Amino acid sequence: MHTLQTLQLLGLDPASAAARRAIALIAENGRWEHDGQRYFDGEVEQCINGRTVESGAYFGVDVRPVVERLLTEWLDDGGWNCEVENGSVRSSFDTTIDVLDGLLEFERATGGSDDVRAARRRGEEYLLARGLFRRKSTGDVVQSAYLDFAFPYYWHYDVLRALDYFRHSGASPDPRMADAVEVVRTKRQPDGRWLLDRIHPGRVHFDLEGAIGTPSRWNTLRALRVLAWWDTNRRD
Repeated sequence: MHTLQTLQLLGLDPASAAARRAIALIAENGRWEHDGQRYFDGEVEQCINGRTVESGAYFGVDVRPVVERLLTEWLDDGGWNCEVENGSVRSSFDTTIDVLDGLLEFERATGGSDDVRAARRRGEEYLLARGLFRRKSTGDVVQSAYLDFAFPYYWHYDVLRALDYFRHSGASPDPRMADAVEVVRTKRQPDGRWLLDRIHPGRVHFDLEGAIGTPSRWNTLRALRVLAWWDTNRRD
């Protein structure tokens, strides 16, 4: 899963011979640990299924059954949570952004549907109503890690990932994003770059970044394009 996500972010052509061979092998042989489900059939956790939809749609796999399942699993507050099967009734920032990324890629690949667009809007509103990183009840920061920028981000949420999702979706800047944008702006270093704040655990085949605290190419790229989108399109 991490490898497919990384190849997608790096822009591997999904029609290339290498991609087609790899996807065919995964579809034939890949199985989830949960209950041996085939890889592109997904499993029971929405965070995993959101990422399965994202990579599947990007690489040309029919993931409509997984999408249809996700459309039935959103919670009353508008988002999704992997812990629903364990009784959770509140959405999760991490799971919601995973599903949003998946639904957006599915729309781009297939044209989507009114139901998919409506689900995506609900998930977006869940994040926006919380300023992308605050508790709706108190305004407190949900997790300090949401203000740390990592790459690769895997399934983890942070405000830079959320803002880059909205930019990539073609959305217009929303005033409720302003505090999150300011977090990005204030983390810019005097030399114009952004640092790698965090490294999430996960198997990698080669390092994409340096050590924590060193300048990050990918965080800098994403931060620059988020700020360009915000500064160009916002309405004062």
